[in-house]
Amino acid sequence: MWIEETVSGRPAWRHTPSGVVFRKVPGGMFRMGLSDAELDAVRAIERSGGVEDTIEPFLAGACDSQPVREVRVEPFLIARHPLTVAQVRHWLPEYEDPYAETETATARLEDDLDDLLESLPFRLPSEAQWEYAARAGTTTLTFRGDGKPGEDQLLDDFGDETRTAAGENAFGLAAMGSAGELCADVWIPGFTGAPADARPRTGDGPRTVRGGAADLYPWQGCDEWLLLLSATRYEHAQFTAVRPVAPLPSRAAITDVRTSS
Repeated sequence: MWIEETVSGRPAWRHTPSGVVFRKVPGGMFRMGLSDAELDAVRAIERSGGVEDTIEPFLAGACDSQPVREVRVEPFLIARHPLTVAQVRHWLPEYEDPYAETETATARLEDDLDDLLESLPFRLPSEAQWEYAARAGTTTLTFRGDGKPGEDQLLDDFGDETRTAAGENAFGLAAMGSAGELCADVWIPGFTGAPADARPRTGDGPRTVRGGAADLYPWQGCDEWLLLLSATRYEHAQFTAVRPVAPLPSRAAITDVRTSS
């Protein structure tokens, strides 16, 4: 069911039926949420003239990503990038994507979303798992630092392995923040009373989405770069991408060990 291999110089686990490549995310503690230091970094970008439109709505909604708190995360596997059109078709052979130009592009699901989630042998990441994976040990706006992220950081098609590898963070994950990715948590504004571990918050209603800067490409000068930030979160309302997670496979489940590009 799993092949342990090296992909772009890093350990990886490939789900053999579907071909989806997963990376192992180590366990640890991290500070989850939009910190005062990050808000100061956004304001510094504004003062430097790096903001093309008002960021007041973002600042007013900062409470949706607060209070910052310590969260414990156990090791897990997460897909190297969001599921592509070709990968979704492993489970939904008739899937058609009006947003993608190639089979190696990110799949954005609407009417097919529930069918995919029922068919997947994996889970959606919790918000804590997603943000921990996106930060990859950093405490800055993105894993690249507190500078304003540009459109060059968007990655939405994974047919070019060189570009995919160049866009990885320290955990070997690509395109964190590019597509709007669905999480397991129900949408609840703010983190008051949220668990101190990586369990998702459950309940009725829409789920939470992380990322989405590529969903608005080409950017129209409305500061869509804010969607690339590790702590940005919002309520699911339309199409969404899926980046599944899985528990660490047992040695018995790994059928082969090999090296690939």
